[in-house]
Amino acid sequence: MDASIKEHAKEMNLSTAPQLREKKIKLIIQNWVRILDIELGWISDFDKIVIKYAKYFQLSKILKGHEGGINSVKFSPDGCKIISSSNDYTIRIWDVESGKQIQIFRGHSNWAKVAEFSPDGQTVVSGSSDETIRVWDAESGKHVMELKGHSNWVWDINISSDGKNIVSCSTDKTIRLWSINSENEIKTLIGHSAGILSVQFSPDDQMIVSASVDNTIALWDVKSGGILKKLIGHSDAVICANFSPNGKFIVSCSDDKTIRIWEVESGKEIKTLKGHSHYVNMVQYFPDGQTIASCSNDMTVRLWDVKSGEEIQKLEGHFNQVRGIDISSDGNQIVTSSWDMTIRIWE
Repeated sequence: MDASIKEHAKEMNLSTAPQLREKKIKLIIQNWVRILDIELGWISDFDKIVIKYAKYFQLSKILKGHEGGINSVKFSPDGCKIISSSNDYTIRIWDVESGKQIQIFRGHSNWAKVAEFSPDGQTVVSGSSDETIRVWDAESGKHVMELKGHSNWVWDINISSDGKNIVSCSTDKTIRLWSINSENEIKTLIGHSAGILSVQFSPDDQMIVSASVDNTIALWDVKSGGILKKLIGHSDAVICANFSPNGKFIVSCSDDKTIRIWEVESGKEIKTLKGHSHYVNMVQYFPDGQTIASCSNDMTVRLWDVKSGEEIQKLEGHFNQVRGIDISSDGNQIVTSSWDMTIRIWE
């Protein structure tokens, strides 16, 4: 057996169930053939393709503790912790290595829809169906601040990369900007004609992307609060929209069961990814910008190649809709959350 095949076999631990072993063997053969072609000069576009396709994610851990469906899950900036939000009204922090719960935040009076760490990892911000945003001390679990202004469910929040501001969205059809150091609302952004389910700052904090039940995605100028572009193409509610790591593209997902990639500068749709059999709840780029991960009510997580638009891998195991997904900063771990009340780590 060629040395490269032996090394792949060792890394991928072939002493597993026959079905999984067969999948791994196919991947190894495909990659080995491609490596051989490259060595013989038949392929000129290597560009890390073999390394990327050789990464085969498997279930590593199942985290249990929530008493309701889990809506969101995010890694901490250092990748050592995970934060989750649930329909049991709580936010919880977990240790990635041990899988143990290490902190619980109580205070919301309805479903906790979303939670994330600040860039320095010392603060947690959460949004809830109780119409509030709450700021917490990550270490002590102490409630620091409550932000009020939305008149309906808070569906999503995001913290700017400099850690100074929060953006939130709601089914009240508004987006609001807040200072993380005070209870003051900075600005209200109005432009969608229906509830807004997702918001995110661009990597440089100059823009915001939002996704709405009105079937559109909007790009906003943070400074002026005005709409720069509307991205139209989905045929049903847009559940999530996120920037690529370089800020040049947006990936979105919808109740129309599709994932779409858009160019920021032109506002044009450049690719549609199809494969999910039910609503797609969340979608996110890997740190290298070459792969996309998605999760769906069809209970699966899927990985997609950005360039080809093809599905790379399907992760199965959740037994209810998968609501949240995140990727570690090194791209080597995926965390997912579901209404089956579990968090799963894949690596």
